[in-house]
Amino acid sequence: MDIRPLRKDDRSILFSILSDSKVFTQVEIEVAMEIIDIVLNNKDQKDYFIYCMVDGQDKPVGYICYGPAPMTEGTFDLYWIAVNPKWQNKGIGSKLLSFLEESVKRQGGRMILADTSSIPQYERTQRFYIRNGFREVARVSDYYYPGNDRVTFCKKIY
Repeated sequence: MDIRPLRKDDRSILFSILSDSKVFTQVEIEVAMEIIDIVLNNKDQKDYFIYCMVDGQDKPVGYICYGPAPMTEGTFDLYWIAVNPKWQNKGIGSKLLSFLEESVKRQGGRMILADTSSIPQYERTQRFYIRNGFREVARVSDYYYPGNDRVTFCKKIY
């Protein structure tokens, strides 16, 4: 499997991956698609980078979206990582994170931040980050709505 930049013909597949995951809300999917459209329609933008892990037929089975955190030196935000449910538990998410780390290193980055939710459907996501060397560094109670905290994970790149 290869990792390559996002292409226009990937858009509908990424929408399906986000929808089929049964983790993201409709609003979250809409935001993810807005960012995908920004990347596809504005080649000069420097806020978001999107790469896809593709199968043998060059079709995305997962993707990662990240970018430099504004007003920082070497801090990057991981905005989205999603894998087709049929391809989960095969190391694709971890490979996408490794790709992200290498990209951040090449760009002089020193840390990656990832925000997630505290509700039960995001427990797997939290465990995924921890397994991949991230640690919880912040929690904002009731951030998304009462009872749903924002949990920030960090991985320092050396």
